[in-house]
Amino acid sequence: MSLTRALIDVGPLRTSPAFRRLLVGRTVSTLGGFMTMVTVLYQVWDMTHSAVWSGAVGLAQALPLVVFGLFAGSWADRGDRRRIYLRATAGQAVCSLLLAVQGFTGHVPVAGVLALVAAQSSFAAVAGPAAGVFVPRLLPKDQVAPGLALLQATAQSSMLVGPALGGLFLGWFGIGVCYLLDALSFLAACYGAFGLPALPPEGEPSRAGLHGVLDGLRFLAGHRVVRGALVTDLAATLLSMPVSLFPLVNEERFGGDPRTLGLFLSALAVGGVAATALSGPVTRLARPGPVMLCGAGTWGVALALFGLVSSPWAGLGLLALAGAADALSVLSRTTLVQTRTPDALLGRVSAAEQIVGQAGPHLGNLRAGLVAGWTSGATALVTGGVLCLLAVVYVGTNAPELRSGAPGADGR
Repeated sequence: MSLTRALIDVGPLRTSPAFRRLLVGRTVSTLGGFMTMVTVLYQVWDMTHSAVWSGAVGLAQALPLVVFGLFAGSWADRGDRRRIYLRATAGQAVCSLLLAVQGFTGHVPVAGVLALVAAQSSFAAVAGPAAGVFVPRLLPKDQVAPGLALLQATAQSSMLVGPALGGLFLGWFGIGVCYLLDALSFLAACYGAFGLPALPPEGEPSRAGLHGVLDGLRFLAGHRVVRGALVTDLAATLLSMPVSLFPLVNEERFGGDPRTLGLFLSALAVGGVAATALSGPVTRLARPGPVMLCGAGTWGVALALFGLVSSPWAGLGLLALAGAADALSVLSRTTLVQTRTPDALLGRVSAAEQIVGQAGPHLGNLRAGLVAGWTSGATALVTGGVLCLLAVVYVGTNAPELRSGAPGADGR
């Protein structure tokens, strides 16, 4: 296999100028978002020196997505997704501007900061389902997976670079400037979306309110492929999310060296970036179901083995493997969701996917911490990895369409 075919497929950049603008805009905005994540954590800790308040940042970010997500998806399936996305993005920018104002003035209590974070997350709950329809509407079906891979690659790169830039800018300019830069980054997101055509739902629009939400849930319950994709991701995050265990495992097995602890997260990210950069064969294979199942199973096995090794280098290698497997699993899951869901339902299904992707890791870290408190970090890792593998096997057994990966399978 040539190196060109092994590397990520950049065909969508040539195929669609609109997708190219969208990618640039969302990359800049995502970079600003990770900078703000670091800034919020720093500010809350500086104001309170409380781990409880620091943990509340995650709650303020996740709770609005869970509470409003499905209703936002129903709204996205009733109107022009481009216009809804632009309005929600403008709302996020206003919240960042208000965070910048309080950062410059310094007179807002910590509860006010968290309220602004929650408001911004509420707008993100609306923008996410609307944006979920962009790629399959802008690209030919055979280019959807490569397009999603490009979006994932830039998001993972922003995850590596954004926090580091946030830390540098915090030291140089202070929190107000960091929030202001995030607000300006949303201009790039708007630039990416302004050039899009109107994107009303194709087919019957969603019913208003709870009826539309229930229609989306009925689709998820009845479609084995889409349901299996979301359940697989939930199993991987809920049962075997390892991040909260890293300090304990580092203390138990690697002497508590802070340098090793920092490398744990980096290894996951490096593995993910490398796998996405070399995702060309996977996206050209056009069999996202088997790839997703294998990726999620490998994630569980790698983390279980990480709980058993005593060599830091072997541990870092297993975490890099887990990060790579997770990246391919997430890419394949998103491809399944966006290619197997009718356009008229894609906003609601994208909202469900967003909820799983946001709430799953938080609950998974909570589960891991509880199990480790009763037993040990190694036990929590091993049992979580094994349970993840068993869940993936169960999903694959009960959804033969996922195992076969046949592009035309209906999946009902």
